[in-house]
Amino acid sequence: MSIPEKMSGVRLTGHGGPETLVWSDDIPVPSPRADEVLVKVLAAGVNPTDINTRVGWYARDAAAEGGGWDGALDFPRIQGGDLCGRVVALGANVQGIDLGARVICPINQAEPTPENPMGFVALGSEYDGAFAEYCCVPARHLFDVTLSPLSDVEIGGMPCAYGTAHNLLTRSGVAAGDSVLITGASGGVGYAAVQLALLRGAKVTAQCTAAKSAHVMATGATVIDREAVLVAGAFDIVIDIVGGPRWMERLDALRPGGRYATSGAIAGPMVEADLRTIYLHDLTIFGCTHQSPETFAALVEIINAGSVRPLISKTYPLRDIGRAQQELQSGTHPGKLVLLPCGGAS
Repeated sequence: MSIPEKMSGVRLTGHGGPETLVWSDDIPVPSPRADEVLVKVLAAGVNPTDINTRVGWYARDAAAEGGGWDGALDFPRIQGGDLCGRVVALGANVQGIDLGARVICPINQAEPTPENPMGFVALGSEYDGAFAEYCCVPARHLFDVTLSPLSDVEIGGMPCAYGTAHNLLTRSGVAAGDSVLITGASGGVGYAAVQLALLRGAKVTAQCTAAKSAHVMATGATVIDREAVLVAGAFDIVIDIVGGPRWMERLDALRPGGRYATSGAIAGPMVEADLRTIYLHDLTIFGCTHQSPETFAALVEIINAGSVRPLISKTYPLRDIGRAQQELQSGTHPGKLVLLPCGGAS
């Protein structure tokens, strides 16, 4: 196919509000380096992490440098950590990926160093991502999903949410028969965790607002309101993306020897806990951001088999990214919202 010299996309010009997202029809199409692949973006999910990066949320205090996953960002930056795309050009020496293949990649891409064996870079944070018509991705981080029965839009909403959820379940060792509490179950990561935990044979209790519980109940999980009081010692594992003032209650809900895994703090990052509960009950706490290639490869097998299907509530033309992020923050829609670089909305 013919590759243009210029493309349309959204540039993040600095940390701040939606006004820092600037549309351009004059962005040079990147050329893949020796280890990279040029991908035409077919669909790109909308995620809280994109908003967090935009506003500089990852800097833990006002004096800290930067607000990206790994410190200061280079501006302008093309964000977008969710990618479903088509391979249109290969860098020199790239092997194992075919032109025309439909591909995805994890948002958190393992790049270990001797100093940090769990080091990673994030698509759309440390390098340009999917909020444009094209992007370059290191070939080693791409996975082929050509044969998946899922649509481009469905797959475009999966890498971040389902990759995060699968990592949470893998790190905490969710297995058949485990009693698992999942918070924020109507959102992207929470709903993905419910589906994937059920696929593993776990007994899932999903916590979410009643107004957005119908699609969660349809999975077969037990659903409780997000304000429900948790029973002490009721669960083997807690998968938490909420955090906030009720954090200690979730630890109390674990049985002795229980496991708690977190990858988010949508109700607030600052929490208080009684350390006696943690050590007297022999609890294990997992912070889950780094994703091993093997963990994401296992998710790709699930995607290629079509074993789970994401809930896509709405799609938007990429130009409407500001509206899409506003509606994501408002919690108007359950499941996932997806941007289409070539237009289209629902």
